[in-house]
Amino acid sequence: MKPTVAMLAATSIVCMTGTAVAQTPPATVDRYVGAAKVAAGTDWAGTFMRLCIPPPAANPGAGGRGRGGAPRVPARETWYAEPAKVADNLYFIGTKAHSAWAVAGSEGIIIIEALFDYAAKDEILDGMKKLGLDRSKVKYVILSHAHADHDGGAKLLQDEIPGAHLIYGQEDWDAIDKAATHAGGKPKRDKAGDDGMVLSVGDASVRVVTMPGHTAGTLSYLFEVQDHGKPMKVAYVGGTAIPFNGAPGWYDTYIASSKKMAKAAADYGATALISNHSEFDDAYFKAHAAADRQPGVANPFDVGADGVARYFEVVQSCALAAKLRVAGQQ
Repeated sequence: MKPTVAMLAATSIVCMTGTAVAQTPPATVDRYVGAAKVAAGTDWAGTFMRLCIPPPAANPGAGGRGRGGAPRVPARETWYAEPAKVADNLYFIGTKAHSAWAVAGSEGIIIIEALFDYAAKDEILDGMKKLGLDRSKVKYVILSHAHADHDGGAKLLQDEIPGAHLIYGQEDWDAIDKAATHAGGKPKRDKAGDDGMVLSVGDASVRVVTMPGHTAGTLSYLFEVQDHGKPMKVAYVGGTAIPFNGAPGWYDTYIASSKKMAKAAADYGATALISNHSEFDDAYFKAHAAADRQPGVANPFDVGADGVARYFEVVQSCALAAKLRVAGQQ
């Protein structure tokens, strides 16, 4: 059995006048990083690297914008990915770096995420067509949060699929409304995702878990799909990246949300975990491996309940390490 964060953080026992006394090891960056590395194993190596290892200082002269401040659209071959059928009713319609998904039910389809604006048509609309999914059956487009790499295509999808409801967290809808502009255009305000909201399309549904942290209105999800005729319960995390210079209170909110989602996933019985960045869950590679596997081969996203729990251990330990770094504690 792999040691867990809890095991590594367990108190040491010393004897004082014949009595066992528990002593808690001091909280240090190295302790939290070490615990996260053990919890990551091979399943969450990307999550560990992204959250526990601070990036080099950014070059002020670099960036992803062209002359005049206009967003620079990368060459298509650098981001385009073929769509893939991941399970009986779960489909990958994302790019090489950013994920989007379609969950199909007997009475409609739910799309999760809208990607960058430049990718939404090729990956989501055209990808659905390649997979034989009818866009007119989309009932909901749910956005984990209002960042351009995940919702730049929101207005396009709202315009192209007029019967579908567009759902953000309340606070992210508010941020969009207050903003002067929005990547890909400002979508029209629609439904807000509430904690515990269930979006159903017949025999498939998605349950919303509010998870403030990455943004104030970040949403995560729990849903069940069929994989070779067997149920697979999925925990979908809507916002994983952290700043390395945040206020202590920011980390507290983020960690509390991670603990909340970890409990929700455990209570739900989730054995698969996916996110919206391939760097966290290897979605681009796993999606195509799942599509190409032979009968009887396990779904690569299905890491077991222990694997799901270890993901959250990595996230929380790395966030605690980042908080200590900000406070100047090593």
